[in-house]
Amino acid sequence: MSDTETPDGAHPDSHSEPHSDPGEQAYAAAPVFEGATEPVEERHSRRLPLVLASVAAALVLGAALAAPLVDRALRGEEQAQRALDLSLVETWDVTDRRHTDDDLTYPQDPPAGGAHHPVWLACGVYDEPVREENAVHDLEHGTVWITHDPGLSDDDVDALAAQLPDNGILSPREDLPSPVVVTVWGAQLRLDGADDERLGLFLEEYGDGQTAPEIGVSCRGGTPDPGGALPGEGTNA
Repeated sequence: MSDTETPDGAHPDSHSEPHSDPGEQAYAAAPVFEGATEPVEERHSRRLPLVLASVAAALVLGAALAAPLVDRALRGEEQAQRALDLSLVETWDVTDRRHTDDDLTYPQDPPAGGAHHPVWLACGVYDEPVREENAVHDLEHGTVWITHDPGLSDDDVDALAAQLPDNGILSPREDLPSPVVVTVWGAQLRLDGADDERLGLFLEEYGDGQTAPEIGVSCRGGTPDPGGALPGEGTNA
């Protein structure tokens, strides 16, 4: 037997590495980076605050942009409703402003302007009908004239008196076309009663005397006599 021969079944004495699979070697040689295998849940949890902040910012911006539009829409609706509530206001272009002592016939009931008596009536609440020729002179001064059915209850009359402007006259009147009528120079509205909400709207729109030829003069200084018979400070004014 030579030195290079080995006994049957024997293996050469070798210092070679144990056999291993090539795939395993490649895997083992590959570098491992921290975070490369981070769970999806952790990535989503870190992104969630950023997403929520973006959504909140978008909502705030949207609300800021929408606020003026909403405000304009509400004001437009209010103006439309106001126009609807005052849609039954009747208006006339009254140019006759003559002074006369005669009894006159007016085309409106109550009259809404025209020729009138030289003496106007004092402001306030009257418990009997007033002479219309004198009341029309008040209308020329921008006065609001509220007339009501004589059969209206005391509570209703008090409710009307509470809404009467300083430059205003409240008086009963026979045969009105509605329970309450509010009149200024050239404009008039028939109301269903003392609780008709349109009275407030009418006063807001016309109560400043803007339609009157002598706006700002008022009913002060007139005669307190409902018949207009007594001369007052306003004679021939």
